Amino acid sequence: MGQLQNSKDMLIKARKEGYAVPAFNIHNLETIHTVIEAAVELKSPVILAATPGTMDYSGRAYIQAIAEVAARENDIPIALHLDHHETLETIEESLKLGTKSVMIDGSFGSFEDNIALTKKVVDMAKKYDGAVEAELGKLVGQEDDLVVDAADGAYTDPDTVVEFIERTGVDTLAVAIGTGHGVYESEPKLDFDRLEKIKNLIDIPIILHGASGISQEDVRKCISLGCAKVNISTELKIPFSDALRKVLVENPNETDMRKYMGPAKDKMKEVVIEKIKMCMSDGKA
Repeated sequence: MGQLQNSKDMLIKARKEGYAVPAFNIHNLETIHTVIEAAVELKSPVILAATPGTMDYSGRAYIQAIAEVAARENDIPIALHLDHHETLETIEESLKLGTKSVMIDGSFGSFEDNIALTKKVVDMAKKYDGAVEAELGKLVGQEDDLVVDAADGAYTDPDTVVEFIERTGVDTLAVAIGTGHGVYESEPKLDFDRLEKIKNLIDIPIILHGASGISQEDVRKCISLGCAKVNISTELKIPFSDALRKVLVENPNETDMRKYMGPAKDKMKEVVIEKIKMCMSDGKA
């Protein structure tokens, strides 16, 4: 495709055609390689999602440069997306570097505070041809250093979504319907009725966070109810770290990371392929 995409058009197409674009949390060269290899093989559009912690770890400019090379060298739609960013300053840094897809998470504040912060980001992103995702409601669990206890989790109120979108001009909306970040201790019960109400009220793509550990059947039901982007993080980390640990334990004298990273990438790639098929985005590039 030549360059990184604005995710808005990717997600509008996905909602219209009944599939979702998977957004995989990446952290470095190896994880970007793995996600892109799988997406290219399956001819799937893909979103590389980077949290503030990932940007701190690998460097905002480095992640940007790796993603740009991936877009330049592969003929599939690729977006680099800022996941759960909370400040105007960090978002603007990436917009200036060329990122076209950003999430402002103002869900920690009041409804009015969330609107005010989101509107500022929307106005800023327009100058850089960027698409903006916001979150209404709170997902329980941990994403980077952001921890939300179950008692503080709040489902998205369908009665507020239209006002929120009209007042902010946001392009996509992440909703809280019972999913959470991290590993689920028990099978989550998703509020499909709530999601259906939201879908019938708004035309913009809906975002499903916390999809690691959700069954394929439930994810696909969410897709049928307007979810056009599905976020996956934890389910990629576990096979990568398990495979890496196994190789290092079984080969205590191995010091060449080019050899011990390979099996970790392979195991992670299996999950990426599985999730692309779950989202039904294979062949949609």
